[in-house]
Amino acid sequence: MYTALSQLVLVVLLAGQWPEFRGPNGTGLSGDAQVPVKWSETENVRWKVPVHGRAWSSPVVLGQQVWLTTATPDGKQLFAMAFDKDTGRTLYDLKLFEVETPQFAHAFNTYASPSPVIEPGRVYVTFGSPGTAAIDTKSGKVIWERRDLECNHFRGAGSSPIIFRDLLIMHFDGSDVQYVAALDKRTGRTIWKTPRTVDFKDIEPNGKIKADGDFRKAFATPQIVMAGGQPVLVSSGSMAAYGYDPMTGKELWRLEERTSFSASTRPVAGHGLVFYSTGFNTGQVLAVRPDGRGDVTNTHVAWRATRGAPKKPSLLLSDDLLFMVNDNGVVTCVEAKTGTEVWTGRLGQTYSASPIGAGGRVYFFGEDGKATIIEAGRSFKVLAENTLDDGFMATPAIDGPALYARTKSHLYRIETAAAR
Repeated sequence: MYTALSQLVLVVLLAGQWPEFRGPNGTGLSGDAQVPVKWSETENVRWKVPVHGRAWSSPVVLGQQVWLTTATPDGKQLFAMAFDKDTGRTLYDLKLFEVETPQFAHAFNTYASPSPVIEPGRVYVTFGSPGTAAIDTKSGKVIWERRDLECNHFRGAGSSPIIFRDLLIMHFDGSDVQYVAALDKRTGRTIWKTPRTVDFKDIEPNGKIKADGDFRKAFATPQIVMAGGQPVLVSSGSMAAYGYDPMTGKELWRLEERTSFSASTRPVAGHGLVFYSTGFNTGQVLAVRPDGRGDVTNTHVAWRATRGAPKKPSLLLSDDLLFMVNDNGVVTCVEAKTGTEVWTGRLGQTYSASPIGAGGRVYFFGEDGKATIIEAGRSFKVLAENTLDDGFMATPAIDGPALYARTKSHLYRIETAAAR
């Protein structure tokens, strides 16, 4: 049974490691100042291992293990892989699911884009509708699996699961149905399943409603925040963001943004606000007070910004500053409390991976393999530019002074010799 003590023990165990998409509490931040600033194929690479298949899921790290998922390019075979974090040796290469007729996935996406989430003794992986599984990290055996949580992902799945107390929480925002589900993480049993309350329909020029479409689709990962001393599950769907009671699935509030769709980022929180990007089309960054009830569209937006809003990379909050990189490589820094722009800069190339922060620095990972590190300050100051042989689609993980970076073809442990 969940207790405050067990949660405290879990926090201690996870401190300094990277158990889920965007790390501890989903912030993208590490407290270790020794994370490398310089690397290349021949400098500060402790190990490099190939990863078969095609997948954009991010690695997660706990104890001595690094886990990620992958899939055959056609989506017919879905895998979970584990590596020894010190040597890069493959510990498990588990084919979890066979899919006779995979759904369509856009060429920009993959069949294994959701990232795992790990806790002591278990790792949880999902591929969306094709299947979700809990795996014993000591034996590599599947503890339970679910293949009946379905939606038409339309362009492929992208939402990663999160753990809250004894619940595994996931989004299923398809072109046909849209809902959030919470499973008992111990057994896989459904605890609650809540449909989105607004069904945004794609309208054809002749006025008819399309059976599917991007206006219903989303790829975002939820976040737990505190509001009035109570936890709130902040969940971005297509054209709206929602606040739910994470224990029951009850909708607490809803904020609609009908000019944007297919939200893809994970919210971050601080200063009594939740920050997120609304998605494609006329994307914006919103700062929202998470303590509302009912329709809060006109009451709980503290500020909004349209310049530099990312479609795919999540935001990074560092102290009083909010950093974002849009898909075309423009970096914007704003005051978190007010949304006032501090500066903008240009990195070049294109971006899907989310920025991460460590040691007063912000790290950006481009689709062509270049990583740019800047100072997390009030001026645009580039500290280093590093290039690996292949591009970044996945967000890297940090464990102590080590950076675990997944390119399109390999997994790297990047670390300075002094920190080993």
